[in-house]
Amino acid sequence: MTDTTSTAAQGTDVLTRLEQEGEIAADYLEGLLDIADLDGDIDMDVEGDRAAVSIVTEGGSRELQKLVGRDGEVLEALQELTRLAVHRETGERSRLMLDIAGHRARKREKLTALATKAVQQVQESGEPMKLQPMTPFERKVVHDAVAAAGLRSESEGEEPRRRVVVLP
Repeated sequence: MTDTTSTAAQGTDVLTRLEQEGEIAADYLEGLLDIADLDGDIDMDVEGDRAAVSIVTEGGSRELQKLVGRDGEVLEALQELTRLAVHRETGERSRLMLDIAGHRARKREKLTALATKAVQQVQESGEPMKLQPMTPFERKVVHDAVAAAGLRSESEGEEPRRRVVVLP
């Protein structure tokens, strides 16, 4: 087998594994929605190197807000429970991302805008800029946006006060 064929096979294997994670997560979340008597549809995708599962609803997302909680705290907990359900089935650690009612998508947009502003300020001043403490998800979004703008960033501090520093 050539390297190209081997690499393509590995890519297919990874995609299949991530799709399987999404299926397991969707089944788990469907059960959760049934228990909570909440309406919602499950969307599955693969984003980069992780499975992405979203709970959406055609009507207002007010009911689903219960699953997001204040500042996404319930969403974070549900994501961890879903990852554990996937781990129980596959025996492998999952990096699955869960979004409910578009909460993470909206958060990603706001964080990208924040990172863009920080990049502009750092480029103008030439000085590093420390941002407010963030969750691991939030820091990843900011790091990605800073890198896309051509600057470097790093995280400093200890949880829950860990923050991103944008470097010139």
